[in-house]
Amino acid sequence: MAAVWEGDGGGHARYTCRLRVSVTARAGLEGEWGRCRWAWNECVARSRKAHAEGEGCGPARLDRMLTRARAVTPWLAAGSCVPQQQIIRDFAASRTKALRGIKDRLPVRRRAGMPRHKRKRETDPTLNYTRRGFRLKDGRLHLAGGIVLTVVWSRSLPAESSSVRVYRDHLGHWYASFVVPALLEPLPPTGAVIGIDWGVRETATTTSDAHDLPHPEHGAKAGEKLSRYDRMMARRRPKKGQAASKGYREAKRWRAKTYAKIARQRQETARKWAKKVVRDHDVIAVEDFRPKFLARTSMARKAADAAIGVTKQALIEMGRKHVRDVRLVHPAHTTMDCARCGARTKHALPLSERTYTCTACGTVSSRDKNSARVMLVRAGLDPAGVEGARPPGALLQEAA
Repeated sequence: MAAVWEGDGGGHARYTCRLRVSVTARAGLEGEWGRCRWAWNECVARSRKAHAEGEGCGPARLDRMLTRARAVTPWLAAGSCVPQQQIIRDFAASRTKALRGIKDRLPVRRRAGMPRHKRKRETDPTLNYTRRGFRLKDGRLHLAGGIVLTVVWSRSLPAESSSVRVYRDHLGHWYASFVVPALLEPLPPTGAVIGIDWGVRETATTTSDAHDLPHPEHGAKAGEKLSRYDRMMARRRPKKGQAASKGYREAKRWRAKTYAKIARQRQETARKWAKKVVRDHDVIAVEDFRPKFLARTSMARKAADAAIGVTKQALIEMGRKHVRDVRLVHPAHTTMDCARCGARTKHALPLSERTYTCTACGTVSSRDKNSARVMLVRAGLDPAGVEGARPPGALLQEAA
């Protein structure tokens, strides 16, 4: 069971569990998803028609549309109204987000697209139930409509769940994601602080040698297996207009399962390291690094395998859970500033140069270790052996 914190301090956490679904329950879930998918597609059609005619199309109007449709369509009325109402809420939120991006004149690459039709063979089922649409009894999940699911519990929920999302992933596995009030678990103070710099050679370099995170290389270790599946798919790839063979579908599934395993390994490594850092330090200064741009460089494969974004998110969530002070530091010029005197080099250091030498005070240190100490200085901390003020123009952002 995995716990993920939601929002910027909204006080809720999401616990995800695997489900054991019988043939009868699977048929019921797929039937409910068919009705919800129809409701979504009908909302898309009604909103487009309203836009063409210059009319409004809010959630209240769509709710009335659903009520009228259930009154005249026995197939639709046979399902629970709870997931159908929730999918209308999801549609309204998606449409509002897209219209807000247009109103704010955001660049096209940053806008959320308008809701589109959900095709039967291209969309995995996702059903949302509020408190009145489900209950837990004897460790089993009972959904509205008489659907009973067996939950694989690794631990019990810390509080009563307010909603649950039942969904199927691309491998055909079913999961239940419960939303519960987040319970804080404060750790005893240690009086220690740490600075963290992200990288590709090492995922995280810190001011403490004992807390450095080496590159796990989960993707590289599975590279031989993935290459084998790629060759199998290439040999069995169907011609245009022909159905895929059984061997092609099996190879595709094995490849997808391997990628899912790699993702789980990255998350586990990130959470274990984050728990260790949070347990041993009161204040954590983290580089607010956005690794997305690395996908357009020659380091794309190495950077993706490092999973910097996953590790950073795990650290922020773990710090929020255990009431630690996590500070996000602006990453500009962190490799050019001296952590001791605050001087800045005139030119950016090339990636091949791994040693930082300050021309002002003569300090010589590892490039990544110097950047990690700069995080502490910019966060307003004064660790031992570090002198100088925060560099001008550096921004400080609270993570919690």
